Amino acid sequence: MDLNDQSTPITLRVEAAHAVQTLMAQKNLSGYSLRMFISGGGCSGFQYGMALDNRERETDLKTTQHGVQVLVDEVSIQYLRGATVDFINEPGGSGFKITNPNPMPSCGCGSADEADCASGGCSGCGD
Repeated sequence: MDLNDQSTPITLRVEAAHAVQTLMAQKNLSGYSLRMFISGGGCSGFQYGMALDNRERETDLKTTQHGVQVLVDEVSIQYLRGATVDFINEPGGSGFKITNPNPMPSCGCGSADEADCASGGCSGCGD
């Protein structure tokens, strides 16, 4: 699947791209990309994740926006499609903000496989 089709599945705002470029420059990370993913959060359900990564996988979906290459694995893209990444800089603090129009699965076990959750494959919290 190609992220460079007529609709970009994830939108990286200019402010977020500049923040990523600044981080890479500060850490001297030439040739790195921004990897976005979801991960199981145990009883909290899914969590969004972002990392600077220099290991592009063959199955990664990729796009370049505002000079930053964005990588998303093939499982995470189904949950992140349509999301927007922004960088908020306010007096109370600064950081990346992901706005996602898609509902995230709420299985407490954090499994990416909704069939696991539906079939009771999750043992639940505290077991």
